[in-house]
Amino acid sequence: MPGPSRLSLPAALDDLLLYRINRLLAVGGSPIIRLCEGHYGITRREWRVIALLAQNEGLMSSQLALRAQLDRARTSKAVTSLVAKRLLSRVPGPGDRRQARLALTAQGRALYEDLFPRVQAINQQLLSALSPDDAARLDVMLDRLQQCADVALPGQEALPKADRRRGIRARQVPG
Repeated sequence: MPGPSRLSLPAALDDLLLYRINRLLAVGGSPIIRLCEGHYGITRREWRVIALLAQNEGLMSSQLALRAQLDRARTSKAVTSLVAKRLLSRVPGPGDRRQARLALTAQGRALYEDLFPRVQAINQQLLSALSPDDAARLDVMLDRLQQCADVALPGQEALPKADRRRGIRARQVPG
């Protein structure tokens, strides 16, 4: 019987779950980024917004930010850029123009329908390293990990929030 995994007893950076997932995303996601930026003229963040709206037409910006796991400022910037590129439109709500719903334009829908199969092929290429049973187990495990991450981990609320604008001098550096 095998002993504990590197994940359960991490001894180095390369053993940490989130670091390994981040490395996978960086390497496995780079063809998607190149495709988005080089062929379609959109950023990965804009692709995320387009893909989410293709499945959830009519979201408000705040709902989109929550679904995309982006802060409102980054979501607003992506939406503004996509509106300027004529891939997205803001549809004002009746009675309150601030409650605009977001919708893909015909051009945005066409981009999604052309790009999604290409992204899907890259996804399938990555998953080809796994058997169908392994892929199914990974899917279940990812759901479990996401559920765990969605619940505040013990002690997380006591951690200070990042303030990247203040720089290293404002941080408390040990030693």
